[in-house]
This record gives sequence, C-alpha cells and structure tokens, in this order.
Amino acid sequence: MVSELRDLHGIGPRLESSLNQLGIHGVQDLLFHLPFRYEDRTRIYPIGSLYPGARVQIEGEVEHSAIVRGRRAMLVVVIFDGTGRINLRFFHFRAAQKQQFSKGTRVRCYGEVRAGFRGLDMVHPSYKRILNERDEAVSDRLTPVYPSVEGLGQASWIRLTDQALALMKNGSLELEELLPTDLGGNLRVTSLAKALAYIHRPPAGADVAALVERRHPAQQRLALEELLSHNLSMQQLHQRQRKFRAPAMKLEPDLESEFVGRLPFILTVAQQRVIEEIQADLARAHPMQRLLQGDVGSGKTVVAAMAALRAVGNGFQAAIMAPTELLAEQHLRSFREWLDPMGIDPVWLSSKVTGKKRQLALDAIEAGAPLVIGTHALMQEGVQFGRLGLVVVDEQHRFGVHQRLALLDKAGTESLHAHQLIMTATPIPRTLAMTAYAGLETSVIDELPPGRKPVKTVAISNERRAEVISRVAAACAAGKQAYWVCTLIEESDAVQAQAAEDVARELQAGLSGVQVSLVHGRMKPAEKQQVMDAFKSGAIQLLVATTVIEVGVDVPNASLMIIENSERLGLAQLHQLRGRVGRGDQQASCVLLYSRPIGTLAKERLNILRETSDGFRIAEKDLELRGPGEVLGTRQTGMLQFRVADLTRDQQLLETIPPVADRLLSENPQQVDKLIRRWIGDTSRFAAV
Repeated sequence: MVSELRDLHGIGPRLESSLNQLGIHGVQDLLFHLPFRYEDRTRIYPIGSLYPGARVQIEGEVEHSAIVRGRRAMLVVVIFDGTGRINLRFFHFRAAQKQQFSKGTRVRCYGEVRAGFRGLDMVHPSYKRILNERDEAVSDRLTPVYPSVEGLGQASWIRLTDQALALMKNGSLELEELLPTDLGGNLRVTSLAKALAYIHRPPAGADVAALVERRHPAQQRLALEELLSHNLSMQQLHQRQRKFRAPAMKLEPDLESEFVGRLPFILTVAQQRVIEEIQADLARAHPMQRLLQGDVGSGKTVVAAMAALRAVGNGFQAAIMAPTELLAEQHLRSFREWLDPMGIDPVWLSSKVTGKKRQLALDAIEAGAPLVIGTHALMQEGVQFGRLGLVVVDEQHRFGVHQRLALLDKAGTESLHAHQLIMTATPIPRTLAMTAYAGLETSVIDELPPGRKPVKTVAISNERRAEVISRVAAACAAGKQAYWVCTLIEESDAVQAQAAEDVARELQAGLSGVQVSLVHGRMKPAEKQQVMDAFKSGAIQLLVATTVIEVGVDVPNASLMIIENSERLGLAQLHQLRGRVGRGDQQASCVLLYSRPIGTLAKERLNILRETSDGFRIAEKDLELRGPGEVLGTRQTGMLQFRVADLTRDQQLLETIPPVADRLLSENPQQVDKLIRRWIGDTSRFAAV
C-alpha cells in the first residue's frame, strides 16, 4: 500500500514542504484537496460575444504586441478572430515572451474578461500557441483548478492528483468508507472512490452547471461527510467537557426571590422559562453548556444575573465576559444597580485597568470575589480565580471556541469545572447552529418586554440629508432623543473619531437649540460614561457616535436613529444598531442613510432591514449573503471553512446529520476520530482542550 508523499514521482523535500503547508501529509490527503472551481476549455468562444466577468477560452491571431512602459513595464498583445479584438496584458513577463507573440501567430487563451480603457482585456491568461493540427484539439472535459500556494502551479496539481487517482483505482491506496452503510431516510450515496474520481476528473459530458454550483451527487456525497465531521467534532468537544465534574448548585430561594422583587419590571414568560432551564442545568454535577439566544432588547442580562446569583449563593464565583469595553461596562452598571443593594459588589477587569488597580483586582479575584465582570482580559495570564463556578460569555461569536474554553481553565480547583452560559443577541440560524454549536443545549428568549413596538425603518439617499436633519430637529423639539451613527468600515479608531467629530460639528451648526454631544472609541472610559449618563438623563438630545454603541446602550427615551453609510455595514450589525432604539413604549424609527451608487448586495441588505425586525430571518439572510465564517466571527480561526459543503445550499443535508452523528458516536466511535481527522485535520485540536 502506498501512503507517503515521497512515494509519488516528482516529490522532493521542497515540494513536500509546500504540500505540508496546505495540510497535505500523505497521498490520501491529496484526494481530499479538492478543486475549488472548474475551467470550461471544451469550447472556444467568439471574441465578439464576450462580456466582463466571463471566464472563457478564446482563439485568435496576433495583430500587434508591444512592451508598454509606464509606472511598470507591461507586455500588451492584441488578438483578433474575425468577430472582435481583445487585449492580453502581462505584468510579469520575460523578454523572450514578446517573440512568442509575433504578428500572425495563432494563440489560444483562457482567462477572465475585464473591461479595459481600450476595449476588453485578459490579464495574465493561460495560453498556448497553435502551431500544428495536434494543437487544435480542445479538451473533452472540464479542467479542475486547485487551491494552491506560491510556486505550486496547476500543472503540478494535475500531475500529483493523476498519480493519487491511479493508485486509488488499482487498489494500491487504501480509501476507507467511514459513513454507515445504511444511512436511512432517502439518502442514496455513491461510493467515496467514485465521488472523488468524478470531482477530480469530471468526464466528458459532465453536468457543468451542477458541478459549478456544487449540487452534483458526487459533491453532495462529500459535503455530507464534511458536515458530519464538523458536527461530530463539536459534539466531541462538548462531550469531553461534560465528563468533568461541576459544582451542583442548589436553589437559594431567599436570595433569588429578593432579587426578582427588587427589579423595576416583571420578567416575561420567555425569561422565566429560560431561567428555569438554566437553573436545572446548574443543579447538576456536570458542567452546563448552554447557548442563550435572544434578540436585541429581549432581556438576556437579567437572565445572566439570575444565573450568577445562583453561583454566588452557593459560595462560587461568577465571571461575566464581553468582547468590548462598552458592553462590559454596560453589564457592570446593570449588575451594580441590581446587586449593590444586596451587598454584592462586582470586581471590574479590562486591559485598561493597570498598575495598583489591576493588582487589587487580581488579588480580589484570586481571593474569591463573588462576581467578576470584564473583557477578554479575564483570560490573560496572571488572572486566577479562587472558586470559579460559572462563566457567562456575551456575544460569543466574537470569541473563538478556544478563547471561551481558556477561561474555563482558570477554575480555582482542578477537581471541578465551571458551568458555562454563552449568550448572543445575534440570532444564529438553525442550520448554522446544528453544525457550529452541535452538542450545546439551546435556550431562546422569543418575546420582547410588553409595550415594545417594532422599529419603523426607512432607507434614504444622502442627497436628502437636509430633510433627515430637519426630521431630527422635529423629534428633539417634541422631547425625543436621537442617535446619529457614523460608520467607517476597516478604518482606524482615529479616522472614525475624526469623521464623527466632523459630523457632530455639522449637526451642531444645523440644529440650533438642540444639545448635541459625541462619543467614540478613542475617548477615555470615564469620558464616554459621562456622555452616556448625560444622554440617559436627557441632558443631551442628539448623540453622535461611532459603532461603539452597537451593543449594551439602553436609553428608553431614544426613539430615532440615523445610520450614516448604512450600505457599508452587514445585516447583523445594522440590526444590532437599530436595537438601540425602541426600548421604551413609544414608536421608534431608524433611517438608513446611503450614498449612491449602491451595489446589489447592499440594496438587498437595506431592503431586508426595512421589511422585517425578526432577528432570525435577518440572521438567515446574513448567512446566505456573507457565509458562516463571517456570521460567527470564525473567519480568522480556521473553523467552519468548508471545502465542499455550504450551509445555505446544503440545508437538506444538515437535517439528516444529527441522527447519523448520534449513531456513529454510540456505535462506531473509532470512525468518528477518522472522519474528523480526514476533514478537519489539525484544526480539530481545539476539541482536545
């Protein structure tokens, strides 16, 4: 049996190192390094029929070629086929290449058509000269294109995968079937070997559209296996966690009923249901692992406070961790307001707490301070908890899985693990949760406090900015308060702050008699808090802010929000920002200001916001538009980067996976590890935490 890469022809130390960079360590790994697209070189398109964006094969005669010298030298070749002309542009070329394109030479090219200054262009197309009849034959099948690294061309991938496929076909390469032979239901899957052979080398007459859209049965066979492996890896992670012992926390009726009695509002039925689910988990002697979903304004924080009280009442510490300073500070204020009268004073820790204050906080945490609130600073080296019993992670999608597990490692006793409550105001589509959060218990707060009305949302061009400013003036004159949010994506804090300052000056000049103030990320926490307190008290009527107010700000009298450059933001962030208004019993409005021209996707996002305030519908659309890595914030962590599967397209497969996963875990645990290694490989290491 062949298994080592060095057993293949043409693989030396340098090439082996390049393959290792891509996670390819054996011959079998080559078969699971799949094409990410296909090139259709089975036909030649007339140049006159081309349009920008098309990826096509063309053939024509060289009319002219020249090296054009500007900021950088460029080889430009003009070819003509009787129906039209196109420019071939090469920024990286050898002097000898110009000789290949002598006038009258027949050339066949494949590449992407672009709109240029002087007609259509192809930049760095692959090409060959047609010198004899043998060169004229076109391919009879689609050409696969593989993900690669610098120095490893597509010809090398074809050569290597040809060898691996030949070994698979003659039986020299062992390829184990890891799916149950009887999957049940309506699933009829092809063999793994047939699926891989088809995907790597689609035969003549293959369904091009199905392959391009990844709907072909061969691709669906692999997508099923890949989705199953991700589900299993998450289930394994949570199963490992459940094997640990956790403190069984009994009911503290006096403490908990006192807390509920002091609240200035009545808990909703949904909040009460979720609190009961969490309390049942906390009473067990294995770690709670629960995901709490609730739309903006649904009241998740008070649910977290009830869970924290149970831990504190049983003599354990509760840690509340949030991804931003502003959200963590909001939690600090809420918990202080509710718990200070009961003699519970939270310890605060963020990266901005330094020097003597930091040491005092660290000492208090190690000594067993009952309630600790902070940012990711809680996970840093040097932070040690005395008796950590509960970890609450807010807006979990902004932390990696390994990060939230790192906080659990800080429990003060090796024999007990902390309970874990994960909260998010970004509803997670059910299809995504089935894979990304497989194995977690889920609770949903599916109602808003009584009296809340959906926020009316309109999209208005920036050309009508003066009208919008007049609307703000009218709202403030009527005793209402408003937000004006300045958004600059992927810009520095300094640039965002400057933009917000410019807008604040513009509005101060245009709104005489209106108290306008400003809050942005570069202000000191005390300054920000001072402004927010003044806004909450009504002393400020219009608050100009950057997206620092996305979460955690609660001002019931604020009933109007203007979001500038709204076309630049994602659906989830727009929904979060809109959730800052409509928190009282009056009708609230949100104006999405956009600048022309506006792209198709941006227009679609704004239309969804206008049509619905249902967080789950918005999340489903966000998943469809941006993909799972963006929605969960895992794009940079290596998780949920699928090779074949697509969570939006393959929803029907996702429905079938949980029973198959459960069956494998109970009947064939050895198959589970093999599946995870095959599809996730090294990135599954977080499952061992």
